[in-house]
Amino acid sequence: MAFAEYEVVIRRDAMSVYNFLLDPRNLPFWRDGIRGVELVSGAACSKGAIYRPRLAATGRPAAAGEFQLTATRPGAEIQFQAIAGPAQLHGGYYLSTEGSSTRVRFALRSRNAGLSLLMYPRLRREMMGQVEQLEQLKSLLEHRQEAA
Repeated sequence: MAFAEYEVVIRRDAMSVYNFLLDPRNLPFWRDGIRGVELVSGAACSKGAIYRPRLAATGRPAAAGEFQLTATRPGAEIQFQAIAGPAQLHGGYYLSTEGSSTRVRFALRSRNAGLSLLMYPRLRREMMGQVEQLEQLKSLLEHRQEAA
């Protein structure tokens, strides 16, 4: 099992950060390689909703990247998992209040049972690259706060 996590402190209240993260259609604003995200089924921004990202590299929908929101706790936690393809990723955003700021931890784990030892370092690097993009989220949300 591969695992990666990263955390930042964002100068915004927890509910503002949570509400932004809860809508996967905001991913293109801070995640590299994602051109758009569409709701496939379920109620938007709620447990059970299924989304499909469009990757910037191909411009085509990525069926292997379909994911489902699996848990939500307002202001505290959002979990999701891949439901199609070989990725078998499970991830989450975990928020905690620190004064007027919010600590956000982004964690990913892969449950690929057939993952060879040769592929593990590459997968781990890719996952670290994804969670480290929290820095872009921090910049985006703090800039929006300053502009308001």
